Amino acid sequence: MLSGTMTDQHGRSINYLRLSITDRCNLRCLYCRSSCTDLKMLPHDQMLSYEESLELIAVASELNISKVRLTGGEPFIRKNFLHFLEQILQRHPHLDMRLTTNATLLSGKIPALKEIGVQGLNISLDTLNREKFQRITGRDFFLQVRGAIDQCLEHGLRVKINVVALKGVNDDELPDFVRLAERLPLDLRFIEFMPMGEQTVWTPDQLWTASEILREAGAITSLVPVADRDKRKGPARMFSLADGKGRIGVISPLSSHFCGQCNRLRITPDGRLRTCLFSDKEYRLRPILRSPKLGREHLRQVIIRAGKNKPMGHELLAAQGRERSVCRKIMSAIGG
Repeated sequence: MLSGTMTDQHGRSINYLRLSITDRCNLRCLYCRSSCTDLKMLPHDQMLSYEESLELIAVASELNISKVRLTGGEPFIRKNFLHFLEQILQRHPHLDMRLTTNATLLSGKIPALKEIGVQGLNISLDTLNREKFQRITGRDFFLQVRGAIDQCLEHGLRVKINVVALKGVNDDELPDFVRLAERLPLDLRFIEFMPMGEQTVWTPDQLWTASEILREAGAITSLVPVADRDKRKGPARMFSLADGKGRIGVISPLSSHFCGQCNRLRITPDGRLRTCLFSDKEYRLRPILRSPKLGREHLRQVIIRAGKNKPMGHELLAAQGRERSVCRKIMSAIGG
């Protein structure tokens, strides 16, 4: 272990970095962007270059970050993204490299992802109904996403499907989601809808809680809790299905926090380090990366200091209440 291995003030070891490479997305999901009437994208010169991102990943690796997830926006929107991925894994073959994508642009890229060495993908899919998909996302890309999921599985990539749980929107589809997990060897995770961004459309009556989901799913099929050692450590509570190939899980940031086990840092597309999703405290890394006077050691010390001061998010959430957004920025500007 390097002397710079990060442990925060609460004793949590930090070994997971989520790096957003763009704030741009080709969907306009109702819970993210649809309410933003004056949404402004970052100018390209304010986004981290691939070279700057590679430098950040190199420093993170020195600090014993072992898992890196690339997110957006939608990462496949950015030009030369596959080459960037290849550079990361050529330089850091030990990294557990993951991607979060809406899968609308995956056609033709899946064999290359496998060859590069990507282990798995998180794919956003909030409905199994094509018409409802268009209502939720503002785009008619359902067939592309479903086809990409099947292609990933055919090529041996691990697939986790992320479903934003929306009461009154997709809660009627739970039986269909259960059948999908029974039929395919994938992880299907329901994520409680969070109030993100100052213009959030979130209301309390839209909260479909993890406990409700598990109770309703348990009435459809037998759920067997997955032991911690088998669930690859993360915020999801996972359950195998007695008569199925896949698994079902829930992520409950609002109703049952998992802050005590949080091991992650987030870096926004413009190089701002966030230590907690529920905090707007940011550490500006881009000026350090672009300074001719400040080097890698300075960058390293800022990241260590930020990690040391990582807060307990549930305390922040409790202090501000649930009647407003948990942070000012929308998810695509932070890194979903």
